[in-house]
Amino acid sequence: MAKVLLVDDEPAILRAYSALLHKAGYDVEKANDGAEALGRLRSQSFDVIVSDISMPRMNGLDFLKAIRERDQDVPVVLMTAAPGLETAMKAVEYGALRYCVKPVDRDELVTTVRRAVALHGMAQLKRQALELQGVEGQRLRDRATLEVSFGRALETLWLACQPIVSWRERKTFGYEALMRTSEPTLARPDLVLEAAERLGRLRDLGRTVRALAASAAREVPKGAMLFINLHASDLDDEDLHDPGAPLSRVADRVVLEITERASLEGLKDGKARAASLRRLGFRIAVDDLGAGYAGLSSFALLEPDVAKLDMSIVRAIDADPRKQSIVRSMAKLCEELRVVVISEGVETALERDALSDVGCDLLQGYLFARPDRGFPVPRW
Repeated sequence: MAKVLLVDDEPAILRAYSALLHKAGYDVEKANDGAEALGRLRSQSFDVIVSDISMPRMNGLDFLKAIRERDQDVPVVLMTAAPGLETAMKAVEYGALRYCVKPVDRDELVTTVRRAVALHGMAQLKRQALELQGVEGQRLRDRATLEVSFGRALETLWLACQPIVSWRERKTFGYEALMRTSEPTLARPDLVLEAAERLGRLRDLGRTVRALAASAAREVPKGAMLFINLHASDLDDEDLHDPGAPLSRVADRVVLEITERASLEGLKDGKARAASLRRLGFRIAVDDLGAGYAGLSSFALLEPDVAKLDMSIVRAIDADPRKQSIVRSMAKLCEELRVVVISEGVETALERDALSDVGCDLLQGYLFARPDRGFPVPRW
């Protein structure tokens, strides 16, 4: 028998809807408000939750957020006697299955619960199927789930470092600090970024990464630089330009990487902001060169000290004369512009040697070391 948790602060409605759903064949558990319902969820699982929105102590939207901390699949039906467009939009955004107006028609309520139970069963089967395939079953979905996952990701954020080496001199030039988190639903950096963009929390993410990077920069081996990835929107954050910020205090050890994959044309006062960062002592790198926008806007705006060639033009360069020609020309032009070139994604000795032959000495990739905690020693 499917279990329904019914939550409402009006005793008459609670009794009526409970009797209706019980008659329809459901095992119904009742709670008078969201706080009481959360207590039930700590010890029981349900196939569907039907809740009022306007309740004391915890309203229905806050209750829905709390549910998603425990269960990402259980369908939630929200009810209200005071419907409004803003509330309805939030209900859908936070992952409610249905938004019903009180008094809810008896047949509509039973039909909604029946559909919700079936959908819950399907969600559980899909998760089991993904687990059998070894595929991660949790994805970015409704806002409530995403807020919970992103909050945990920020709390467990850490930086993995990967060395950048001079192959000719056999020494470490620097380390790139790469964002990692222990939150399993956002296991990749691109998922963390996607979540931050959807939630409007890029600034929170950027400040957290920079705080961690400031600590890492103080420990970076002598003579090596620390490379830190920035989102284009970070350039508008006054905290980044604050001379008293923790990262600014170690600016002489830090290179700020800004990706070529995103256009900077919409950035307000980009040239002035880049100049502001240089006055603090930062150096600036254009990342993913060769994989992003074909124009020169990033070079013109940022006037970078470093250009990092994207792994897409590095991979298998030893077997591709066209790539060799492109990289050789890029390296020569960068030399004329007094821009240091770093080749990313080097995985084989053949790629290493081909890059060296076309004038690229600074290399980064799994051939030398994988990203890890601390500062890994490269393999020569």
